[in-house]
Amino acid sequence: MMKRAGLSVLAIAGPLMIFSIGAAHAADLGIKAFFGKFQGGGVAENEDSLYFGVTARDFDVDIQPTEQGFSVTWTSVIHGGGQPGRPETRRKTSTRTFKPSNRPGIWESISSKDPVNGGELSWARIRENTLTVFLMTVRDDGAYELQQYDRKILPTGMELVFTRLRDRDTVRTVKGRLVKVDR
Repeated sequence: MMKRAGLSVLAIAGPLMIFSIGAAHAADLGIKAFFGKFQGGGVAENEDSLYFGVTARDFDVDIQPTEQGFSVTWTSVIHGGGQPGRPETRRKTSTRTFKPSNRPGIWESISSKDPVNGGELSWARIRENTLTVFLMTVRDDGAYELQQYDRKILPTGMELVFTRLRDRDTVRTVKGRLVKVDR
């Protein structure tokens, strides 16, 4: 009976040990792996997309070293609305510069301000092959908005997933692919 119980424990513990070894995530890429200029496109969806469709987006992302850390500049060109055959086009560009925090793998924006008093809190992290930039604000009604930009390095370039949350509710999701066009 003891031998059978020991085998049962091994039958359960063995796969769990293998799972836990595999679950320990791979080494995070260094920030240098993300440096360069990327271009591509994708689509934006929200809860009304089922009725009103999705909007097409073009993306430019430029990640460069700075004296203290790195900067990320991203441009979204939004094609949507307007008249059939003549969509409206809007362009939005943002830049954030980050320096290392006291915690490994986490960077703080040099322009962060208190979100409760009208500022924006911004930080970045790297997990495995994904650089994530977070932007958090507090609205006048006290609700928070959190924008999350996941930029995953792939052999073919970069995958972008943008999510905007308002008090835990997903307001918009944008997904796209970009290729590296310059250093």
